[in-house]
Amino acid sequence: MANGPPTRNLLRIVLDNFLKSFRPRQMKGNYVGEDYFGNKYYELPPDPSVGRRRASRWFEPTAKEAYDQEITAEWEAWLRGRRKEPPTEQELLKNLAIMKMKERNAAELEAKFSKPKDAAALEQQKTGMGSFPQYDDYEVMPGKGKHEK
Repeated sequence: MANGPPTRNLLRIVLDNFLKSFRPRQMKGNYVGEDYFGNKYYELPPDPSVGRRRASRWFEPTAKEAYDQEITAEWEAWLRGRRKEPPTEQELLKNLAIMKMKERNAAELEAKFSKPKDAAALEQQKTGMGSFPQYDDYEVMPGKGKHEK
C-alpha cells in the first residue's frame, strides 16, 4: 500500500472533544495585583483548547456595590488589553507622585493668577425677563406700548 494523504478519523475527533469537555476548567482567576484605591485585579489566562483566545481580566472594587469605582489609568489599560503586563507598584507610585505634583502646581497657579471676584458685578446680573435685552423699537408685551408694563 502506498502512503497517501493522512486521513482524519471523524469519530476519533468527536470522541476526543467529548472527553475534553469533562476536564475541570479554571473558574477562579489568578490574583494579579492591587492599586492604591484598594481594588483587586484578577486574570484567567488564555486557553485555546477550551475556546478562550484572550485572557479574561476583571477587578473587584473595595465596596462590593460600587459600580462607578475609580481605577487608575495603568490598571484600566491592562484590563482593556492595551498593555500585556500589569503595572508595577513602582510605576503606580511614580505616576501618583507626578499627579499630586501637577495638582499642587495648578493650585499655586490658580492662587497666583486668579482675579478677585467683584461682588457687585455678581449682584447686577438679572434673571428672568429682565435678563433679555430691551430695544426701543420693540414691544415688551404684545398689545402694550413700548416698555410699558
